[in-house]
Amino acid sequence: MTLDSPIQYLQGVGPIMSKKLSKLKINTVEDLLFYFPTRYEDFSNIVAIDKIKPNQQCTVQGKILEIKAQRTWKKRMSLVQAVLQDESGAIEIVWFGQPYLTKVLKKGDLICAAGKAVVSKNGFYLSNPVYEKVNDTESAHLIHSGRLVPIYPETAGLSSRWFRNAIYRLIQIYKNQIPEILPEQIIKENSLMPIDEALQQIHFPDTRESAQKAKQRFSFEELFLIELVVLQQRYRLNKEKSPTIPMNVDLIKRFVNSLPFQLTDSQRKCAYQIFKDLEKTRPMSRLLEGDVGSGKTVVAVMAALNAIKNGYQAGLMAPTEILAKQHFQSVAKLLKPFKIKIALLTGKDDKIISQKLGHETKEGYIPDTLEISRAKILEKARGKIKAKTKELEVGIDFLIGTHALIQDKVKFGKLGLVIIDEQHRFGVEQRAKLVAHKKNGDNLIPHLLSMTATPIPRTLALTIYGDLDLSVIDQMPKGRKQIITKIVAPAERQEAYDFIKQQVKRGEQVFVVCPRIEPSSTPTEKQGPRTPWSEARAVKEEYEKLTKEIFPDLKVGMLHGKMKAKEKDKIMQGFKNKKIDILVSTSVIEVGVDIPQATVMMIEGAERFGLAQLHQFRGRVGRSDLQSYCLLFTDSPAKTTRQRMRAMMEAKNGFELAEKDLEIRGPGSLFGSKQWGIPDLAMEQLKHLPFVEMVREVAKETLQYSPQLKKFPLLAERVKRFEQKVHLE
Repeated sequence: MTLDSPIQYLQGVGPIMSKKLSKLKINTVEDLLFYFPTRYEDFSNIVAIDKIKPNQQCTVQGKILEIKAQRTWKKRMSLVQAVLQDESGAIEIVWFGQPYLTKVLKKGDLICAAGKAVVSKNGFYLSNPVYEKVNDTESAHLIHSGRLVPIYPETAGLSSRWFRNAIYRLIQIYKNQIPEILPEQIIKENSLMPIDEALQQIHFPDTRESAQKAKQRFSFEELFLIELVVLQQRYRLNKEKSPTIPMNVDLIKRFVNSLPFQLTDSQRKCAYQIFKDLEKTRPMSRLLEGDVGSGKTVVAVMAALNAIKNGYQAGLMAPTEILAKQHFQSVAKLLKPFKIKIALLTGKDDKIISQKLGHETKEGYIPDTLEISRAKILEKARGKIKAKTKELEVGIDFLIGTHALIQDKVKFGKLGLVIIDEQHRFGVEQRAKLVAHKKNGDNLIPHLLSMTATPIPRTLALTIYGDLDLSVIDQMPKGRKQIITKIVAPAERQEAYDFIKQQVKRGEQVFVVCPRIEPSSTPTEKQGPRTPWSEARAVKEEYEKLTKEIFPDLKVGMLHGKMKAKEKDKIMQGFKNKKIDILVSTSVIEVGVDIPQATVMMIEGAERFGLAQLHQFRGRVGRSDLQSYCLLFTDSPAKTTRQRMRAMMEAKNGFELAEKDLEIRGPGSLFGSKQWGIPDLAMEQLKHLPFVEMVREVAKETLQYSPQLKKFPLLAERVKRFEQKVHLE
């Protein structure tokens, strides 16, 4: 068998076991060999039986004098009882619920057993110890006891004992056959263990120090592969050509002067970085990162306007229809003086607008449709938009939408800039989908600007987003006040309600966010007891309670994801127009909502949301010069809940919060290693900035020496396979 062989053909596995292994993403022999333990139990201290102390975790070695199975009369539980003797004395061993052991272990067997010495009437006994047979008094080949014992992530039917047996056999078979992918010079310069030794020591370490050194080798290798993938993507992109879009200084001055507010220095700096990128012949790949409400959209629109007035089209893609519509409205307002033709293209609601036809109303600026009556928008707009994007001269300047933008039928005449909101990775292939009619065979691809309001810790920016240049808006607009965040205990609920009523009487508005839409049904005996999730506040339940009991004299509205688009739009418009005082909602208001008069964000079951999501909710208020508040309702006593809620109160901005979240939850939970497909050891290292920076430098030097890795064929092959496994999207 080779390392690539399917796992089911490995001796002792078969089709049934291979299905269980596939749940752990173990599909080949190599996957099993590189399935690393998460921790180690220290059973290395073998003691004489007469030296054992009560309640001590210990390892003993001796002969079985007797062994028998029986059932307890009261609980009808199966027990296996044995007596183990060494040169110093004897001790009783009891295994619970493992009657098969009498077929595995016999009188006279020499075994090593590790467990806790539990006090009993007759002294003490070893309770449920791990065990293994020993052929002689040597303990060099012990794998379940008498050493540092690896503990693996398990699933039903696959115990750590099974993994130890299977992986130990594999190491013996494939010793000296595992290809070393790291160049020899890198191993020497970074004091890394060679692959064979590292595999042995990470699974069956001689000492904790050797386990740590093995772990460091594989952490380095995994991060090194990620960096090579990311940097190679960057190098490939740098070979592509993009249109040169010079900065029109007079135009930008006119745009800035047309704004009803002043740009912050941070916005100006980021805009300048973008304009400098657009002037280059290679494609821009920049991530514009800024806290909620910091003004990223204005910067992006400035770049789009510059591209459009240079004769190119711009596209803006948002992850949801709500956010696409929000961008459609705000972009139309920002570009009103510049006679730009803008279109909205989503799965359901398509519009074409012209700035010339826009008009002011009490509700604000309303864009009109171009050449299409509102009644016929759904019928004709989609075809009209697609037709118009083909010809720049008479078509759309700025197309805004969801993923509908990259469908095959949408063809751009001369696309110069693509703006992506809250989807940071957008590869060459996706860009190519947005490019049609490459005129004069120039094969130019558009520049890319990504935006995110989710602050990214430095380590993640260097690894997963390492192929993107980073611009950070780290200032908030002038006049904005720091949002006051408070944790509200159950006993303080009425006080919070009184405060909300007082705020509404001052003409301000309130968001109430709940984790669920529907209340759970009353538990029955068949259903079992209520789970913690079933006790979580639901939007419909909370809406009824606030309307009838708490705020009967106030106007309360309800919003959730199961509503139809028209109904949601109507509710949001009512809230914007102050026809609703309190809006009870699910997380659908997380992005794309801008209500300046909303000053209170009340979050029920705050412990059920991640810190990044809580920060997004909090960012829905504080969007004017009014003092705003975020009230975190929780009754969870968990330590991590207290840490996270305290972090929400203490962090001055999203960047601080992201770093605190990384400390509290760890990279795997924070970044979702399962979604990314990134190995656990690499994820773990994302806490350690110096290590990440060092590995990145090594990857850079390697690619400078051999850009295609042709001088390192084994490494090149591994990078190619690794790239297929991870999905940095």
